[in-house]
Amino acid sequence: MIALIALTLVASLSPPARAADDDRLARIEASGTLRVCIWPDYYFITFRNPRTGDLEGIDIDMARAFADDLGADLEVVDSSFAELVASMTEDRCDIAMHGVGVRADRAEHMDFSEPYLVSGIYAVTSLEHPTVKTWDDIDQPGIIVVVQKGTYMEPVMRTYLKRANLTVVDAFLAREQEVMSGRADVFMTDYPYGRRMADLTDWARLLAPEEPLAPTPYAYAVPKGEPAWLERVNMFVRAVKADGRLRAVAERNGLLPILATE
Repeated sequence: MIALIALTLVASLSPPARAADDDRLARIEASGTLRVCIWPDYYFITFRNPRTGDLEGIDIDMARAFADDLGADLEVVDSSFAELVASMTEDRCDIAMHGVGVRADRAEHMDFSEPYLVSGIYAVTSLEHPTVKTWDDIDQPGIIVVVQKGTYMEPVMRTYLKRANLTVVDAFLAREQEVMSGRADVFMTDYPYGRRMADLTDWARLLAPEEPLAPTPYAYAVPKGEPAWLERVNMFVRAVKADGRLRAVAERNGLLPILATE
């Protein structure tokens, strides 16, 4: 009984444990390292150039700037959208900076910064396609549209398409393979990946709707329930918007058309 009372008194006199959200900043300061998850195949966002091995893109520039702001070294952690939830819940990195779309299903597992890009849905077709030349040519009888399973393009296209047929594929590269083989006419993607196809292939044409279709904000993702860390990230986002750094790197990477200005 005396031992139990003593333990109770010690517990009551001990300072409260540091909140998890305070630990993140303290750990970064103590280690001198900011761990940033990227997807190295995301053109203009976080792209590992196959010719040089160098990382390029808006979020590579922003990750370096954020590490500098924190007085930390940058540690890049290769990840992907398929591994995003695990990266956030298993403490693989402090922040994911690779054009993460803000979605309700993701918000169950992570928190999001204020947005810095906003991309709607774009289409990629063949330069030599006999009938699909503009966006208005897509939703027509006999046209086959491909989307990747699990992307936000899938539910949007199920509602949007009235005359064309929809095909859903599992593998990421299967979308373009379907179009290249002629089994499909177009595939749906976002602006950065669509630009990649148009810029780096000799067969792809990027098509845009007249009005943005299903615009989705892109933000930085952080582990859920760490408000102090989230606010520090938001401070950085506000600062790079205000001082022009974000606009400068968006322009350098060809992303001014989807820059979030608010």
